[in-house]
Amino acid sequence: MNKTSMKQTAAAFVVGLIFAIGLGVSGMTQPQKVIGFLQLGEGWDPSLMFVMIGAIPVHMLSYRWMKGHRTPLLDTQWHVPASKEITRPLVVGSALFGLGWGLGGFCPGPALTSAGAGQEMAIYFVIAMFAGMGLYRLYARFTVKG
Repeated sequence: MNKTSMKQTAAAFVVGLIFAIGLGVSGMTQPQKVIGFLQLGEGWDPSLMFVMIGAIPVHMLSYRWMKGHRTPLLDTQWHVPASKEITRPLVVGSALFGLGWGLGGFCPGPALTSAGAGQEMAIYFVIAMFAGMGLYRLYARFTVKG
């Protein structure tokens, strides 16, 4: 492993750790918090909204700062999707993500954090998530032209 790769790996670990701690502190590793937010009416839990309100300005400022640089700090180029096309796989994938989030109360980050903490439902969710990713790769291998 070269020096740049080690820096990238260390940075990814630190950022992931900070993200996991933030998820834990905010309670977003608890599916009932997410489901409570998605459940409108009596019993609605606005805490996820406050997490998003806190995250959006941080992202906006970071994005503006990063746009001023020709390359990322730890890479030689930006890895930004070139296509802005709304495709069928994008729509289907988004719908599946939303269904999984609403039914399971997890999205990938909190699921991995909770699974790492030994939460049984999160472990099942992560297994299902990886199975879905594998099925999509298999599907894409046989359907993508190129």
